[in-house]
Order: sequence, then structure tokens, then C-alpha cells
Amino acid sequence: MTRRMPALLGPDPVFPPVEDALRDPDGLLAIGGDLSVPRLLAAYRHGIFPWFSAGQPILWWSPDPRMVFRTDGVHLSTRFRRTLRSSDWIVRADTRFADVIDACATIERDGQRGTWILPAMRRAYGELRQRGHAHSIEVFDGDRLVGGLYGVAIGAMFFAESMYSAEPGGSKVALAALAHHLHAWGWPLIDAQVENDHLVRMGADAIPRSAFLARVAAQVDLDEAPGPWTARFGDFRARELAG
Repeated sequence: MTRRMPALLGPDPVFPPVEDALRDPDGLLAIGGDLSVPRLLAAYRHGIFPWFSAGQPILWWSPDPRMVFRTDGVHLSTRFRRTLRSSDWIVRADTRFADVIDACATIERDGQRGTWILPAMRRAYGELRQRGHAHSIEVFDGDRLVGGLYGVAIGAMFFAESMYSAEPGGSKVALAALAHHLHAWGWPLIDAQVENDHLVRMGADAIPRSAFLARVAAQVDLDEAPGPWTARFGDFRARELAG
């Protein structure tokens, strides 16, 4: 049997149907193209994201199943909630985007060598931020960043890209604070892309790609204007997540 190859993209920001994605490796849909704002927005609207390493061409993915968080379903352990009751951490949005994406790119992770957040990716998401579609959630201990995450918002759908901790629990607080705000705004889901044990422990679920895409199609067309979230998010005290 001839092994099917992923599509090769041309200059237009158009993707093949996600049903054409490979099963091995799971979700690989297309190769090539660019990281322009129109292409990235078209990709996310259709449940597709870029993920590639140094020396590789741009690779585009749409895995099946898809990991998601319900915004009312992020789990923090009882023990961790207890520590938050005395926490002075403050969570903000879109005040240190470049620092968050740089930290996500450079922090050491168990079982991972190098990074997929290459300079071209940082520039591309910086352009998305300038257009009001990319956001960072930042956890502060005083003036020091102790954790954060970044991702892409289209309509009322948030696509998480990466998170990090400089202190234990920093990324958990960033994710839980993001979910807290999105739930209050009426945004039901956070895309978490692919499964790992940490996401599962925090409450992420695997759902069929078809179900994910149906939810995305409804959410991305809702009337939510792009733009910074700094004022809308405010200064949120991590202790409010203690319950």
C-alpha cells in the first residue's frame, strides 16, 4: 500500500480538509506555506495549528482526538488550593507578551530537547498580538514573572499554545485564571491540542475531532472584537482560585 503524503501548501492561505490528515503521525495535514497572519487565522478557524522543529519545513496539524478544557472544568488539587489562600500572586493579561513567549521557548522541560517555538514562530505570534488575536496570561510575584501562557483568540474561542512555570504552580494559576475569566465572558472551551499527563490531571478531555470542529465553527464567528485584554482582565488575585 502506498503511504499517503500530507498536502504541500501554495501561496494562498487555504488548507485541505482536516479529514485528509494522516493517522501516523496523528494529525499531520500539510507542509509548507508561511506563518502570515491570514494563514494562521485561517488555520485556527479550521482547527489546524503549526508545530515544527528547527531544520524542518512548516508542518500543520489537526489531531484526532483533540484535547480541550471546559472553562468551568479546570481542576486544581485541594492541596494546591490551600497554598493559594495565602498567595500574593497577581495575574494579568497582555502586559509582558514577549517575555512569556520567550520563557515558553527557553524553559527546560522533562523529555524535551530544544524548542518548537522558533524565532519565526515568535515573530508570527507577535504579529498576531499586534492584530489583537494573540494574548498572554502572566502570573506575577511582585514584579517577577513566575508563570504564564499564550495563545490565540478568534471570536469566542481560545486556542492555547504553550505555558511555563518559573515557580511551582505558575502555569496552573495562569491556566485556571484564564479559564475563570473566559467562563465569565461566556467562552466555553480552551483548545489544548494534544494529550499529556499534566493536562489530563488538570481536567482536559479528549473529544473527537469532528465534535471539536463543530464547536470551533460556532465559537469563532461570535462577535468578540480583537484587542488587548489588559483592562478587561484586570489585576486578578491568585487566591481567588482557592475557592
